[in-house]
Amino acid sequence: MKQRGTLIGIGLLAGLAGFLLPIGLLAFAPLPGVSSKALLGINSEPASESPASQQSPTAPTAIRLQVSLHRRQVDLYRGDHKLKSYPIAIGQQGWETPIGTFQVRQKFLNPRWIHPLTNQTIAPDDPTNPLGGYWIGFWTDGRNWVGFHGTPDAASVGNPVSHGCLRMYDQDIAELFPLVRMGTVVTVKP
Repeated sequence: MKQRGTLIGIGLLAGLAGFLLPIGLLAFAPLPGVSSKALLGINSEPASESPASQQSPTAPTAIRLQVSLHRRQVDLYRGDHKLKSYPIAIGQQGWETPIGTFQVRQKFLNPRWIHPLTNQTIAPDDPTNPLGGYWIGFWTDGRNWVGFHGTPDAASVGNPVSHGCLRMYDQDIAELFPLVRMGTVVTVKP
């Protein structure tokens, strides 16, 4: 039986000692009967990877992603060879995309999204699902998540409009998704 993860946006009230967190960061919430492995993105409808197909993220020919927030672009590399560039939307003022070096920690096909204040679930196949059909998570503070995902608002790509995430055109995230693995290095530069 496949398990499905659920990504939820975090609203103004995070419930953590009364601290206020920005709207729209992503968090992962368990569904009844979902294991802690599913919470970490393990065996929760990711692209299947056999041990032979997994790569060491530090291998010289490993795939890696380099994000330029200034250029609003993510570059796909194999080792030092740039393979392709994709336009992205980045975090808006007050909800900036985190800068640093990270690793892919979650991959989900057809993620569902839950509104943080109303608990309204937006199904994976709903055209208003703000995540589109793919999720690649690389940053978390233990509750909130930031990652790459599609968007039903293609006009937002190229602009600083997200709540920290990197929105991509649906066809671009569909192309990128099978190329990255758990542990793929993601470097985000200003």
